[in-house]
Amino acid sequence: MYIAMNRFRIPPENEQEFRERWLGREVHLRTVPGFVSFQFLKGPTHEDYILYASHTVWESYEAFVGWTQSEQFRAAHAHAGNRKPLMAGPPVFEGFEVLQDIEN
Repeated sequence: MYIAMNRFRIPPENEQEFRERWLGREVHLRTVPGFVSFQFLKGPTHEDYILYASHTVWESYEAFVGWTQSEQFRAAHAHAGNRKPLMAGPPVFEGFEVLQDIEN
């Protein structure tokens, strides 16, 4: 398995619009081979930003790369640069190969 995460620092005044943008978007992940799950996460609030993260689980690193090269990826990110920026800086990507997975 492979986990792909993006961390976003959101100024408090942009939080509502950022959440609405994420929660109201069309989801293309379910149609991509190797997709396992997705979580949209809210983290701690700091003085000048609120931490958010996207967390996507893939069957393999190759499945994740396939997503990044897919038509679905292009469709999901088509308007990313056309809207008012809501983040304090660019997102921070982190990718992880799963070495151990313990489930209930």
